[in-house]
Amino acid sequence: MSEHLEREYREREDRECEYRERRALIGRGAAVWTRTAGTGPQRVLPDGCTDLIWSEAGPDGELLVAGPDTRARLAPGPPGTRAVGLRFAPGQGPAVLGVPAHELRDQLVPLAALWPGAEVRQLAERIADVERTAEAERTAARQAARGRLLEDAALGRLRTAEPPDPVLAAVVAGVSRGTGVAGIAAAVGLGERQLHRRSLAAFGYGPKTLGRVLRLNRALDLARTGVPFAAVAATAGYADQAHLAREVRTLTGVPLGRLLQGSGG
Repeated sequence: MSEHLEREYREREDRECEYRERRALIGRGAAVWTRTAGTGPQRVLPDGCTDLIWSEAGPDGELLVAGPDTRARLAPGPPGTRAVGLRFAPGQGPAVLGVPAHELRDQLVPLAALWPGAEVRQLAERIADVERTAEAERTAARQAARGRLLEDAALGRLRTAEPPDPVLAAVVAGVSRGTGVAGIAAAVGLGERQLHRRSLAAFGYGPKTLGRVLRLNRALDLARTGVPFAAVAATAGYADQAHLAREVRTLTGVPLGRLLQGSGG
């Protein structure tokens, strides 16, 4: 792995799993992550994104796609199971995967259900070659090589994809500022129903739900740095701390304090 990519890695270890993440090379907001399962299931939080995943579960590993979640889900797996994923920025996944995001909402599907079989087999074989040619290397190096292969596959598809919908960036910016649906629709020159349809195709859900999900992630980023919960609520755009608590429990299934402790159950 090159030195600049190593510097980009952010590491987090807790009793549930070992997780690393770095910025991806396919555009702002995308990331490559690696995970080694711990003794319990990992709580995967909604983030408005789609993921292309390689998991070593099964005799030869498997390639999967995780759609945008509306609620947290638990990702089971035997302790020590490794996975690497390419998380697309909100709205980026459909251009790579070839289907509207709402068709994958709250789903985990085989990549072979979306891409031609030959393309999936070629990617699977290239990933298998990592195992054959890098047996003497550290696990982290092999995981990094798998991540680069996922990026290469995505870049190849992005080169022939249609240009991104110019409305998407304005939608993300608008919901991140707390602008209402009517205000965003007016700003981009669309009716509210048109905006909703384009948001479903790009993000997997409408702008209101996207705003809730992105606000949750802003709040969690703040809370993880030790900011008091009342200040987190005010900064992230919640009415008050009680509103923050309700939204966290609704979207993640557990209270904020427990979530920050890394509990997956």
